[in-house]
Amino acid sequence: MPGRQKDFLKYREIHTKFIYKNYRYSILNESISISFEFLLKGNSQAGLSDIRFEPTIILPINSFSQREDLQVEVLENLIFNMGMVELISYWKAACPKEIIIEPFHLNENQILFWKKLYWNGLGEFFYVNEIETNMQDFMHIKSASEKELKATTFPSQEKVIIPIGGGKDSAVSLEILKDSSLEIYPFIINPRKASLNTVKQAGISVEKLLLAQRNIDSNLIKLNEVGYLNGHTPFSAMLAFTSLLQAYLTDTKYIALSNESSANEPSVADSHVNHQYSKTFEFESDFREYYKTYISSNIEYFSFLRPISELQIANLFSKFKNHHYSFRSCNVGSKTDSWCCDCPKCLFTYIMLAPFLPEKELNNMLGENLIIKPSLVHTLKELQGLTEVKPFECVGTVDEVNLALYQAIEIMKYPPASTAVIYSGGSTAVIYYGATVFANALKDWNEEHFLPDFLELLLKQKLSEC
Repeated sequence: MPGRQKDFLKYREIHTKFIYKNYRYSILNESISISFEFLLKGNSQAGLSDIRFEPTIILPINSFSQREDLQVEVLENLIFNMGMVELISYWKAACPKEIIIEPFHLNENQILFWKKLYWNGLGEFFYVNEIETNMQDFMHIKSASEKELKATTFPSQEKVIIPIGGGKDSAVSLEILKDSSLEIYPFIINPRKASLNTVKQAGISVEKLLLAQRNIDSNLIKLNEVGYLNGHTPFSAMLAFTSLLQAYLTDTKYIALSNESSANEPSVADSHVNHQYSKTFEFESDFREYYKTYISSNIEYFSFLRPISELQIANLFSKFKNHHYSFRSCNVGSKTDSWCCDCPKCLFTYIMLAPFLPEKELNNMLGENLIIKPSLVHTLKELQGLTEVKPFECVGTVDEVNLALYQAIEIMKYPPASTAVIYSGGSTAVIYYGATVFANALKDWNEEHFLPDFLELLLKQKLSEC
């Protein structure tokens, strides 16, 4: 059997059930501590005992957070749903056929929402591991409780939570939304130097910063070490549900993500496999419908940059010089706060900024010219659409890459890689109409978005100033 199909079938056979047992929380020492209890059932006939997972997430409670009026039912609803996202990271180790949900009852629509999220959010996991299954059979979700989730109305004020990752996108959102009428609260899960620097460089007081520390259960790491299945999961979905909890704790009406229209393009052409599924408009739309029905109807979650592309974001970011030497988009160098200069994220970031910054300046920012780096030739082809699969990273569309390369080499006079690499494949418009298409691309506006009218006007204004 190809890939890990044999392991997939083996582990499903010896671990037939995955149980969401419970969740717990406590408010103590200026923080709310949350833990989830998951159980991977072992086949006793095969000599396997049950494996318990208890991942945690801790959120410091800021001085401006509400504390006196927190309702148990609301907290339990929010935290339970966070656990529904968290469980997929543990389920995927063995991919049991059945998931049992014990804390609450899920109706048919809720089950459809979660199953769709799991299926699409694990698209890369199944593809990379060469696992053959289908959406109907890959899992069955059952409830073991009659207790239903009940939506409520959160207290909300004209404030906005902005999740920060440390890259150029969230820096752009933060800088633009500073000019809105909303009170700003940056939010970081597992802070690192680059994400903290984004807030600092934007001039936002550290007192306004919302934090969360998410911890993986060591039992999962041990399973991975002995050969259980591993792969990409939809982290942005966890961010979405955790942001709802932060909105409740801080009486905040708006949650502004920084996911752009480019995230909608699949990683594997003509398929549902998308590294960025939980950043897509499709997920955003499903998530809004879910939380407005089952959690709270008066919170507004949206992607502030959804109407625009990676190319337009790079144009905006090129104007925010205060972030140029502190932002980081490299996953390889995230722990050392550096650019590795040898991965798809580094190359993509370089290509996107090249049309808007002189080569010497960009080389100083990232370290070297990555377009002409020999070790990145194949990665360049992947980004250009010359291979079946794009890199499994948060990167933009094939056309954006080709347009950016055209502009960088023909207009900004970056030294080219081989002509065959730069001008083969991709959009034919890049070859014949590069300048015109590039200019028009900077004026694009995707109407599929959930921005409130006043923020749509603000974003359009900032684009017009570029």
